[in-house]
Amino acid sequence: MRAVRTLSGHVQVVDVAPPQGDGIRVRIRSAGICSSDLHLIAAGWPITSTLGHEMAGELSNGTRVAIEPIAPCGHCDSCTRGEYALCRRGAGMIYGVSHDGGMADEIIVPARCLVRLPDGLRPSDACLVEPLAVALHGLRRVPLNPREPMAIVGAGSLGLCTAAMASGYVSGLTVFARHDAQREAAVRLGAQVDGSGEFPVVVDCAGTTEAMAHCVTLCRPGGTILMLATYWQSLTIPALEIGMKSLRLVASSLYDQCGLSRDVDVAAAALAANPLIASTLITHRFPIDAAPEAFQMANNRAAGAIKVVLEP
Repeated sequence: MRAVRTLSGHVQVVDVAPPQGDGIRVRIRSAGICSSDLHLIAAGWPITSTLGHEMAGELSNGTRVAIEPIAPCGHCDSCTRGEYALCRRGAGMIYGVSHDGGMADEIIVPARCLVRLPDGLRPSDACLVEPLAVALHGLRRVPLNPREPMAIVGAGSLGLCTAAMASGYVSGLTVFARHDAQREAAVRLGAQVDGSGEFPVVVDCAGTTEAMAHCVTLCRPGGTILMLATYWQSLTIPALEIGMKSLRLVASSLYDQCGLSRDVDVAAAALAANPLIASTLITHRFPIDAAPEAFQMANNRAAGAIKVVLEP
């Protein structure tokens, strides 16, 4: 079958043997390119597995599913207290990083990874379930008040997923973006763009020193900054201002379960309930054979790329 891998730092489509072993076989219908994929490749990480942790498809009986792309151990201290996003396996549990991911014709995953899609949600759009779950998991960790506003710094796909999950809940949502296409998408999702003011909760979806400084400026005294971005480099933070304003920094990664509901299941329901999310965020679709061109497009935010999707 076809699979997307990195060879000598370059994205290539290669022929590999179909997956074997225990688990459920999923025929992939969509696989999103995440900024994490781009960063890992640019940094030269030695990834030998098939790429792709944002994925959805169909089972042999036609059941439509998205995939929660992690395989926590289930028995470490984090897993046993129900916080499997913090599993001691770390990156070793992530499909598309340490296990073969979804940029392929097929994948085999444990049954626990399956996310059954609500009626009306197409597998071709459901690769968005994973980044929406990341956003939801982070928002659950901060004190959102429906009577107060919120700000998001950074309007890539994660920032816009966060906007999609928060819009309609907070009293006002402001997104700070770099590119026109991102601003237009934020407005479609119910946010206003740029502006000024102070906010009780500010979400960093950019992950740079400059973005964090902006978040600190925007956050009101006693407020909370949600560090939702992946930080690929060390930050220099305005510690004096953070201390003087008594700000609370909250980091968040991946997704897990809150009570009886998994973040991925709630994200799937939200995506099904609002078709505007997929039509706004997915800007480009490529066949899997054009993966090198798709990755080039995903790297070109100035050209309007938000979420670029491969369709095997």
